Amino acid sequence: MIRTKAVVKYLGVILLFNSLFMLIAAVISFANKEDSFYPLLISALIGVSIGFLSSFFIGKIGDIRFHEGLAISVLGWVTTCLSGLLPYLFWGGEFSFANALFESVSGYTTTGATILVDVEGLTKGLHFWRSSTSFIGGLGIILFVLLIIPEKKGSKSYIYRAEVSDLSKLSFSDRSRNLIRSITTVYIILVAAQTLLLTLLGMTFFDAICHSFSTIATSGFSTKNLSIAAYDNVWIELVISFFMLISSIHFLLIWSTMKGKKHNIFTSGTTRMYVMIIFIGILLITVQLFHENYYGFWESLRYASFQVISLASTTGLASADSAGWPLFTIILLLYYSVQCGMVGSTAGGIKFDRIYIYFSSLVKQLKQILHPEGVYVVKINNHVVEQGMEKQISIFIVLYILTLFITTLLLSLFGIDGMTALSASIATLGNVGPGFGSVSSLANYSHLPDAATYILSANMLLGRLEIMNILALILIFFRKRNR
Repeated sequence: MIRTKAVVKYLGVILLFNSLFMLIAAVISFANKEDSFYPLLISALIGVSIGFLSSFFIGKIGDIRFHEGLAISVLGWVTTCLSGLLPYLFWGGEFSFANALFESVSGYTTTGATILVDVEGLTKGLHFWRSSTSFIGGLGIILFVLLIIPEKKGSKSYIYRAEVSDLSKLSFSDRSRNLIRSITTVYIILVAAQTLLLTLLGMTFFDAICHSFSTIATSGFSTKNLSIAAYDNVWIELVISFFMLISSIHFLLIWSTMKGKKHNIFTSGTTRMYVMIIFIGILLITVQLFHENYYGFWESLRYASFQVISLASTTGLASADSAGWPLFTIILLLYYSVQCGMVGSTAGGIKFDRIYIYFSSLVKQLKQILHPEGVYVVKINNHVVEQGMEKQISIFIVLYILTLFITTLLLSLFGIDGMTALSASIATLGNVGPGFGSVSSLANYSHLPDAATYILSANMLLGRLEIMNILALILIFFRKRNR
């Protein structure tokens, strides 16, 4: 049985943490004498008030049970997204309720899709808030909160288990608190390093930190209407490409590499395979663009590299408009938007590790058909994958594809063309951001009807929570109601 007070108390802490970033954004807005100061301040005070009442007027709750941890994880994301829309809604401009919700969900889920026609029309305070939602969502507000709340026996591990997939913990057996600290340390170091490099390359400090929040979170929000294409700077593109790629790799592997441990990025066979497949995609698209005279060779390599890494990492920043590229390249980019990065990273999508295990399982089944008495196992980074996890991954992939089909079908009911409907479904469920058709890399989602906006907002949350957690929570409430 789920104790409502236990869930509400933790949701209050989440709201308090979220409001801290709103207050920082309000200070930036006040310093620049912007009209977004009061919308940000009022939103922050609402969050602080509800969070204070929820967390401080509920007494001791004892240890958190697993079902409660699951509820805190799922409802924590929903609560955060609802809280995050307030600054947009109060400010007005292009933000109706549907648009404000979409932008908030897009930020927290690190999708990076936007309804804004004029991104540069936002104030600095709102730009910072928008980027902050990506920063919070990249690591996960639940993990941030787990880092600061007092240790309780079993409590943190249950919430951590609900928030982080078993696959991402397969090669790492440390205590949940130590794992959270390691992930957070890597996250902050990467943000700081990229901010410094982008500033040295000519970005303003404000733009540099906003783009770093976006890159390390693999979100894709930019302060410019033309995204990274606005800078037209190959060195900025190289730096961002590097950090997009790094951020799509398991953060604990990055930590192990920094600590000089044996199990690291360079010794991980899965990581090497992931990087190799990205480079194959870059090569194929470069050749196609060059062969069809879209650009010269070096320009083809430049744009292909950025776009492949951007979509594979689910960042979604753009250095060129890929909507007019050859169909072959678009189909290949759609594949990367489905596959995406690795587990344990800030990337969304199915995740490369799951696809790797799925095909390893397929090979195992073929071997067992040929040699029925043989004993075969699936391994990833020298760790045996249990059959239960193999089945779980297969079910997840089927559910993922089914969700894509249903979302595409629903969008088509609103008269949205096939390419836009399919790619928008892929881009939102995979938390990628840009699609193709009328939602391409240098376009936006503003022209879609409100109903489609709500559907895609739900899609982004499904993708961030990886579908299974939401279905499990619905099942828990359903069973409780029928007792």
